[in-house]
Amino acid sequence: MNEQYPSKDQFFERLGSLADAMIAAYGKDFAMGAMILAARFVAEGKPAGDNFPSVIHKAEPRGGIGL
Repeated sequence: MNEQYPSKDQFFERLGSLADAMIAAYGKDFAMGAMILAARFVAEGKPAGDNFPSVIHKAEPRGGIGL
């Protein structure tokens, strides 16, 4: 276990809360699509920064959940 970071259970709780918020705001299809895109982003393993194209689209923020 890494004491520098929250426990895995805490990450799952946060992920579940985020999914609940996305479902409430935009529906199940949106939440599933967003989670799939996030999983793809992780799987790509690209370095951090804006110099590398990604599956995550960065547009003007329009959401209402404080992201």
